[in-house]
Amino acid sequence: MKPIRAGLLAVAASLAVAGIAQAQTTALRAARMITIENPAVVTNAVVVVTDDKIVAAGPAASVTIPKGAKVIDLGDVTLLPGFIDAHTHITGRTLGDPLADMAPVRDYPSYGAIVGVANAEATLKAGFTSIRVLGSPNFDDMALRQAIMDGRVPGPRMENAGHAIGITGGHCDENGFRPGILQSGPMEGIANGPEEVRAAVRYQVKYGADVIKTCATGGVLSEGDAVGATQYTYEEMKALVDEATKLGRKVAAHAHGTEGIKIAIRAGVTSVEHGSFLDEEGAKMMAARGTFLVPTLMAGETVEGFAKSGVLKGLRAEKALAAAAAMRNGIKLAVAHNVPIALGTDAGVIKHGTNAHEFTLMVNWGGMSPIAALTAGTMNGARLLGWDARVGSITAGKLADIVAVPGDPLKDIRVTEQVSFVMKNGVIYKGPGAVQ
Repeated sequence: MKPIRAGLLAVAASLAVAGIAQAQTTALRAARMITIENPAVVTNAVVVVTDDKIVAAGPAASVTIPKGAKVIDLGDVTLLPGFIDAHTHITGRTLGDPLADMAPVRDYPSYGAIVGVANAEATLKAGFTSIRVLGSPNFDDMALRQAIMDGRVPGPRMENAGHAIGITGGHCDENGFRPGILQSGPMEGIANGPEEVRAAVRYQVKYGADVIKTCATGGVLSEGDAVGATQYTYEEMKALVDEATKLGRKVAAHAHGTEGIKIAIRAGVTSVEHGSFLDEEGAKMMAARGTFLVPTLMAGETVEGFAKSGVLKGLRAEKALAAAAAMRNGIKLAVAHNVPIALGTDAGVIKHGTNAHEFTLMVNWGGMSPIAALTAGTMNGARLLGWDARVGSITAGKLADIVAVPGDPLKDIRVTEQVSFVMKNGVIYKGPGAVQ
């Protein structure tokens, strides 16, 4: 054996031994646990975590705590899987920031990612250990994810879209500026016709997109378009979905309007985002095809409040009031027709770190049971993101993403807004034993 190769093998072997020696086991005790895989409440619960994985979970009488394990007794709380927000905009300024409207022409390209550092930490400490980022300029989402994965900043696990893809002058475009400012093309996600759409998909994938985000209809906060107006034709949307599918990516479609929702469903998108003006036919189509609804009720509540208070004015205020009113009906139709639902907040429209209020609105606006809402924000989110083998339930073999809330969320869903303990990948970020 050559000396260099022998030396490398020796180093690898010593690292492996060191890794085994440094394996850490933690046992969490709590009054209650809901694994989600089993919707029943487990009392006097124990979860055993070694390094970044769950190795055992159940009632204390059936779980052996290994000798030498660090035991953390969390008391009168309920353990839940780490929450998943399937619709966020984690980078950049939040709606309500007085400089938000001018950010595209005033902020430096790197500013959004820097702001995202605080947003990511607030999101993680609210119990959201995984998020999907559906649209971010300048690939700021990719930069932030890299910093989190490198351990430089705390934040949730991220599935990213890069630039959202839409028509010239549509919701995914930057509108309201004079000609010559922010004129974008397929590299920035602005694409017209099937060939440009395919090129836009390829470009986002080239630079790290795990999922493709598209705008099937107008939106609330964009200038100059009707909230329910269709934007891409069926042929354009089908080309987008086909190209994404060929490249192994799912498609999330921003869609408020009834016809745009149906075009997106027929084209084969994986999820409809918002779905405000969903009707019974659309709900039946989604249920039959297994298309997820990500209802973003918090965004509806927020823009409605901003419209009533005068923060939003003119056409944007009118659109906000119409969409928020429609959302209350759309979510009920989806629930009634058994449409698969995943929690999403449109964080960035709402304040980062308040994401768990979406659980409350799912119950209060949508009529969902507390366990259905919890499933939407855990296992259903994991299925939508394609991560259900790794996260979404407190199950042996999955990553140790665990949160704790006071009391019993099946009796009062609002306790999800009071997360007291957060573990991601076996590392504690909030509560006893948290990293400093």
